[in-house]
Amino acid sequence: MTPSPSPSGSSAVYDKILLFDIDGTLLLSGRAGYRALTRTFEEVFGVARGFDGVPVAGKTDEIILTDALARAGVEADQAHRRRFHDRYCELFAGEIHFPGPRKGLMPGVADLLATLDDRPEIRCGLVTGNFARPAQIKLEYFDLWRYFHFGAYGDDAPTRDDLVPIAVERARLAGAEVAAPADVVVIGDTPLDVQCARVAGARPVAVATGSYDQAALEATGAAVVANFSNSEAVVCLLLEP
Repeated sequence: MTPSPSPSGSSAVYDKILLFDIDGTLLLSGRAGYRALTRTFEEVFGVARGFDGVPVAGKTDEIILTDALARAGVEADQAHRRRFHDRYCELFAGEIHFPGPRKGLMPGVADLLATLDDRPEIRCGLVTGNFARPAQIKLEYFDLWRYFHFGAYGDDAPTRDDLVPIAVERARLAGAEVAAPADVVVIGDTPLDVQCARVAGARPVAVATGSYDQAALEATGAAVVANFSNSEAVVCLLLEP
């Protein structure tokens, strides 16, 4: 997602910038990512099932790759990593079209994003560990890409904690600013999403539709919702001062 400055070159101050995670928060791709990662790893590094047992929740794709390489005992230079990245993006574009377990939008996501899109005082963006191209492919497949105006991705920085400032700067370049860091809200489904918000001075909101239940997310101290089914209540929570 390449940010585009506003036509006038000026910025508008919004009440909130909302930065959404993708997997487990907005949707599940039916393990399309796992299938594409596994196929690519075998093609590039010659190791089958290279991501089995590698934790992925809340991590960037770059860190997931690093962990898989360490587990397999494989050393990879930047050229091999770039080859992996490019081939993975190619394969993912095909895998997204196949069925898989729990594939689809999380409860209430479509209504929530449509409701937020009608609010002129906010702007929505992304903070995701996905590489940028697969993130766009996922969201286009589910007809959600149009709701997001900027973002930061797993190929911007390997550490998720570094992504929120990148997304906020891209929001500014796209013409959207907020008065204070706490007016940025990060919405995700893992403790790592909560952590990256706090590191940046943003406000975390967690949703229990991923691999962590409500109790585990509440233990982080973030505001937590079970899902996005009640759009009105969720909007009120996201727009709290």
